[in-house]
Amino acid sequence: MTSATAPARPEPGNAFAKGRRAFRNWRRSRPFWGGLLVALASLPIMYFPYNDLSVGALRIHMATTAGAGAAVIGLLLLALGVSVWFQPMIRIFAGIAAIVLALVSLPVSNFGGFGLGLFPGLIGGALVCSWAPNKEQSEETAAAADSDSEDEDEDEEVKLNQLMVDDARPAGEPAAPAESTRPAEEETTSE
Repeated sequence: MTSATAPARPEPGNAFAKGRRAFRNWRRSRPFWGGLLVALASLPIMYFPYNDLSVGALRIHMATTAGAGAAVIGLLLLALGVSVWFQPMIRIFAGIAAIVLALVSLPVSNFGGFGLGLFPGLIGGALVCSWAPNKEQSEETAAAADSDSEDEDEDEEVKLNQLMVDDARPAGEPAAPAESTRPAEEETTSE
């Protein structure tokens, strides 16, 4: 078997590259980084009230209503951060709600998780509110996808017609040019 007759193998990184490109396109079509910051802000807000903090021999455990408030705020921030990834239309509501929840976590949850949840929550909420879809890029990609699918359809039709003509041709007759295999409707409309 020579290299000319060997079946073509897909490149090893091809599937990874396609997945990476698909993720990049998905990420660019929604407020991804703002949603990520809002979701990450929920972690320290929920963590510190339920964690036992030890300072030398002193052990601090916060099992009060502040812990329940911190859990509610953290879970809501997590839900808002994830929901803007899958429903970008709610970005204004989710961004404002994230900012308000981050500010409410200041007195309720140990100064907003000692600032580790407060600041990412504020910045992420602002990013989510300010994000807007790129209309020019989405129109260009939609137009390119439409033209690519039309070109592929025409190419497949020409190949199919050529195969049908080649199968119907007698064994000794030479192959007809590809232009003569176009349907009669296209030839009459071009005149």
